[in-house]
Amino acid sequence: MCRIQPASRTIMATIERPTPWYPHVTVAAIAQDHGKYLMVRERILGNSMFNQPAGHLEEHETLQEAVIRECLEETGWVFEPEGLVGIYYMQNPAGISYLRFAFCGHLLQQVENHEIDPQIEEVLWMDRRTLEQNRNNLRNQIVLKCIDDFESGKRLPDDAVFQTVQADWNMSAGSGLHPANGGTATG
Repeated sequence: MCRIQPASRTIMATIERPTPWYPHVTVAAIAQDHGKYLMVRERILGNSMFNQPAGHLEEHETLQEAVIRECLEETGWVFEPEGLVGIYYMQNPAGISYLRFAFCGHLLQQVENHEIDPQIEEVLWMDRRTLEQNRNNLRNQIVLKCIDDFESGKRLPDDAVFQTVQADWNMSAGSGLHPANGGTATG
């Protein structure tokens, strides 16, 4: 309901609309060396938790660009994604949903004196057994699931996810979709 008073009076407006639901899209880097995985210990809501180098997809970047950026920001390592291990969905206790794209790959080099994200307390290497022993200190249950899927050889085909940063919205003549109006239907 919306009530607008004349300019000399207070404007009162009550607009009720549901918040649109959407999952937060995240990426994670799985890098293994001599049986150990590149991990971070990060401070989340006052708790110290273990996670793969991971974070949110940003506007105008591909999933691969996001995982390369996140790995560098959180660890100082340049990561080269080689395959998509899996796509994982979870909802946390607060009701926030996440869609994680986990990539395996290898590390090209460590950038000297690279400034790490402030929430990262430590960059470390952990084997599967140590991760299992620290199950209660993992960011979420998907961390081990990604490792298990990687170790079992799971890989999605290279064409499993189509992505383009600048889509051509004018798909066919008369479609009513045009970039000029934000890709909204005109007809």
